[in-house]
Amino acid sequence: METASFNGFIKTLFFIIVFWYLFKFLARIFLPILLKKAVHKASRNFQQQHSQPFRQNNSGEVHIDTSKAPRSKEKKKVGEYVDYEELD
Repeated sequence: METASFNGFIKTLFFIIVFWYLFKFLARIFLPILLKKAVHKASRNFQQQHSQPFRQNNSGEVHIDTSKAPRSKEKKKVGEYVDYEELD
C-alpha cells in the first residue's frame, strides 16, 4: 500500500490550479460565442412559434389556425354553498 507524499500532494494541487485557470481562460473565450448562438436560436424559435398560427395565402387572405388555441376550462361544481349562523 502506498502512502501519500508531500510531493504528490503538491503535484495534485498544481494540476487542479492549472486546470482551473485553463478552464476560466477557455470559458472567457468560448462562452460568449456559445451564448450568442443560444440566444439566436431561442429568438428564431420564438419567432417561428408565434408566426405559425397566421398563414397567408397567395390571394392575401389570412387564415388563423385555432386548433392550438387554448380552450377555457369549465369550473366543476364540487358542492353547494351552505350559509350558517352560530346559535347562542
